[in-house]
Amino acid sequence: MKFSLSWLKDHLDTDAGAAAIADKLTGIGLEVESVEDAGAQLKDFVVGYVVSAEKHPNADKLKLCVVDTGTGSPVQVVCGAPNAHTGMKGVFARPGTVIPASGEVLKIGTIRGVESRGMLCSGRELLISDDHDGIIELADDAKVGEPASKALGLTDAVIDVAITPNRGDCTSVYGIARDLAAAGLGKLKTPPVKPVAGKFPCPKKIALNFTPESKSACPLFAGRVVRGVKNGPSPKWVRDRLKAIGLRPISALVDVSNLIAHDRGRPLHVYDADKLRGNVQARLAKDGERILALDGKTYILDSEMCVIADDVSVHDIGGIMGGEESGCCETTANVFIEAAYFDPVRIAATGRKLQLQSDARYRFERGVDPEFVVGGLELATRFILDWCGGEPSEIVVAGAIPPWRRAIRFSPATVKRLGGLDVPRDKIVRILTNLGFTVEGANPLQVIPPSWRGDIDGPADLVEEVVRIFGLEHVPSVPMSRPHAIARPVLTPAQKRARLVRRALAARGFNETISFTFIPRADAQLFGGGDDARQLENPIAADLDALRPSLLPSLLAAAECNIARGTSDLMLFEIGAAFDNGMPGGQQTVAAGLRVGQGLRSWTKSSHPADTFDAKADMLAVLEAAAGSPMTAPVKAGAAPWYHPGRSGTLALGPKVLARFGELHPKVLARFALKVPASAFEIFLEALPEPKSKGKTSFAPSPYQAVERDFAFVVEAKVTAEEIVRAVKSAERALIESVTVFDVYEGKGIPEGKKSLAVAVRLQPREKTLTDAEIDVVAQKIVAVVAKATGATLRS
Repeated sequence: MKFSLSWLKDHLDTDAGAAAIADKLTGIGLEVESVEDAGAQLKDFVVGYVVSAEKHPNADKLKLCVVDTGTGSPVQVVCGAPNAHTGMKGVFARPGTVIPASGEVLKIGTIRGVESRGMLCSGRELLISDDHDGIIELADDAKVGEPASKALGLTDAVIDVAITPNRGDCTSVYGIARDLAAAGLGKLKTPPVKPVAGKFPCPKKIALNFTPESKSACPLFAGRVVRGVKNGPSPKWVRDRLKAIGLRPISALVDVSNLIAHDRGRPLHVYDADKLRGNVQARLAKDGERILALDGKTYILDSEMCVIADDVSVHDIGGIMGGEESGCCETTANVFIEAAYFDPVRIAATGRKLQLQSDARYRFERGVDPEFVVGGLELATRFILDWCGGEPSEIVVAGAIPPWRRAIRFSPATVKRLGGLDVPRDKIVRILTNLGFTVEGANPLQVIPPSWRGDIDGPADLVEEVVRIFGLEHVPSVPMSRPHAIARPVLTPAQKRARLVRRALAARGFNETISFTFIPRADAQLFGGGDDARQLENPIAADLDALRPSLLPSLLAAAECNIARGTSDLMLFEIGAAFDNGMPGGQQTVAAGLRVGQGLRSWTKSSHPADTFDAKADMLAVLEAAAGSPMTAPVKAGAAPWYHPGRSGTLALGPKVLARFGELHPKVLARFALKVPASAFEIFLEALPEPKSKGKTSFAPSPYQAVERDFAFVVEAKVTAEEIVRAVKSAERALIESVTVFDVYEGKGIPEGKKSLAVAVRLQPREKTLTDAEIDVVAQKIVAVVAKATGATLRS
């Protein structure tokens, strides 16, 4: 909600400046977003003096001007304005200045062979008038080099206030002034609207055509005809006010509705009466009816939308925007002024359906004053008669003012109980009275909100009114009482685990994605889904019609989109829901990751295409973060069908699958147009066992020297590396910190049908430093345990 300081002071008698008013508005709950000059968009324009204006050597209609801009060095400007002449003062734009009308940056140019180093501007180019027949000629007393906004008189402060949805009463300058007066920053001085006597019966009859169920759409409709008007520009003060708040003046008959909407918060509409066929009615639209609105767009209406129509067609989307067919133009001679009260809920629903914003909708959906329907009509009539002449008809009214009076029982002690402020009773009564409330009785008080405060429903609302006007700065700061000094934890174990997983993946260089749990059915079928049980009956989009059986289709779709935009190497993850069926309880929380291309590039490591081992390392790192210790569950070769059959694995405890990983199947890569390698993993968070220890875990490093020993075993070719690793770890669990496979060899020197598998074992003592003898004992134990478990022999 924007307004200028001078506009506000037309309603409020105060000596306060813009800064004081802005502070007071914020203090009473009307947050000020900005305070700036009306000429802020002209901050780079200055007053220039035309030293000379000679004919252009190469063009008859151009002039070559020398302009003094106050910097001491006159500049050369090529100008095509017929009124450019020696000795005049105008608005000058230097190179680099943004021209408001076009939004383009002014550059040094060459026009008909002569360089031009600036521009003398017209009113239209500055968006301060429609005049483009010549450049602006300033008064003789304008100071060369000073800001053009000052010379043009555009120095009035413009205040922008953020209006919350419940404060429809403050969507007008008058409403803002009313709140400031109640807060003690001046006195409200706006006189009441005087009725305009009608000279003849209104030739247009009006009606409300609704069913009993829909009559709340428009309970009150008023109108009158003004004949013999002469449309033209609105007065300068009106144009200045509209331009100050960012609106473009059009004509007197159009500007009057914009002015009253912003000045009094009363939207209304002015029709060209000669373009209306028959009488006028408010009704619900018919399904499929169309209207070409004033924004130049055609809207298709439905039977839930309220409209204003004549006997033939729709001319107004009620409370939102008028139609172009009956709009006023320069030849309009007779007008019909419409003022109505529309249901805020229906207005908001219609606006959302049509995706149509307007100043009228902004006010109606927040709630306008039902008592000011006829008053707004009278005010519009007065302005039209003053600006355009004419003769008014009598006012015709259909319906009645909707009931708004309600009494609220209110105890003054409630202010202390809810607001923490000890405000005297007489002060409470004075605040509410100044805000327009009617206060009766003793204790409890009977408080009747004014017609413009439809948001006041109960005692808590009255407390808010008293506290904000009395002063929020007086509310004492009181610490919250809690039984313990430290807040109790609120995260569930599952939420904590998800947080640990998220951090672990981010630390490994993955980027998190958030996507719909709906995917195309064709994609779902690739990942074990796509059945009728997981099909959506009412999808939000035609290509999001199935519940996803896995998170990988969502990650692959994101990768496909990024690769199409030039990003070839990706590391993505998501934590979300995957669905085993469409029934309650049929979903599980999964953490899935995807590497595409070379993965994360690092100057410390050589890059390589994403493979199974990358996915396995990612999976194990996440499992360790989630469980608080290394995962010891066995890994089996092979995974779900969407993984490569020979380059994938599954981590399971008995029949329960904990995770799976591997390179993706070629048909999956082809479906998502991926021409680079891709590996992935899926971890089923709810299947992971809870940590066995509930006590505190120490992460302090051991002070004793770690020892590493390498072992190369010769085993049958069918023996897996996992079996060797598991056997080594079981030899001395208290000392063996890690086991890493670093070589697998088959060939010369190794018997046929066998292979050499080498592991690095790290021993980490925690009680004392190991002696050579103790290390040898552990090494012998490792060889014996591996030999017993797998039939391996130590390679010589």
